[in-house]
Amino acid sequence: MEQDVVIEAVAEGWRGRFEAMASPCEMLLDGGDEALATMLTRVAQAEAVRIERAFSRYRSDSVVARIHAARGRPIEVDVETAALLDFAAQCYEISEGLFDITSGVLRHAWRFDGSDRVPSPQAVSALRERVGWTQLTWQRPILILPEGMEIDFGGIGKEYAVDRVMGLMRARTDLPVLINFGGDLAVSGPRAQGAPWRIGVEQPDACDATVGVLHVYTGAITTSGDARRFLLKDGVRYGHILDPRTGCPVAGAPRSVTVAAPTCTEAGLLSTMALLQGPRAGQFLSAEGVPHWILW
Repeated sequence: MEQDVVIEAVAEGWRGRFEAMASPCEMLLDGGDEALATMLTRVAQAEAVRIERAFSRYRSDSVVARIHAARGRPIEVDVETAALLDFAAQCYEISEGLFDITSGVLRHAWRFDGSDRVPSPQAVSALRERVGWTQLTWQRPILILPEGMEIDFGGIGKEYAVDRVMGLMRARTDLPVLINFGGDLAVSGPRAQGAPWRIGVEQPDACDATVGVLHVYTGAITTSGDARRFLLKDGVRYGHILDPRTGCPVAGAPRSVTVAAPTCTEAGLLSTMALLQGPRAGQFLSAEGVPHWILW
């Protein structure tokens, strides 16, 4: 059963909070009243939970589970899943294979829980054979995923949810709104009197501390990094962003990459792709021409 939302008054508006997609989620409303804030928060919660139930790799009743259960047989997917698969195909192409939703199977070896349990090369190599977008067949609306392979929408799901929820907010109020799902966020526009939203950038080694404040008037902000998901062994820190070509964490990647873009989905793709570039993260984002902040 879904948990109830929490509504609280804040400066010049309201905050609604709930948990979804293993993340703290919030809706900030600039102005309005408690009834409107409650309604909008419940709409946001319902959509976040719907997306989680549909696309989580951890649920036995999700679309992803149904695809895996097909065990290599052709399966017809719905329109929303097809759109996500089309986007995944574009991500794979423009990243030259670095962004690959079939690489989630590597999580069976890599468990980024802050421990020192680094998997053996043999364990990684065995899973690496089950990675590769080009091994599946996708001709909308039919997908054939070879038996033993997996797909994982985790790299795009939360950002997609933010964008979906923001669309629902815009359809229900003209007041300024901010949606924040675990640090991936979007705003509907400037606050009252044209003021910006103030967004803190976290210090990777102290998640309750900030190293700067961004003034955001429109669009979305995402941050990717190893602050919460990592392994640490013999003084070496292994971040959770895996190179699908090697099956191992990207060497020399920044601790944190924050990107601003028109949509959360676009910002999330760019921040993840930057981490996949390792030491070239800054060059990559500069070439893309997007505002960004990198912490090493």
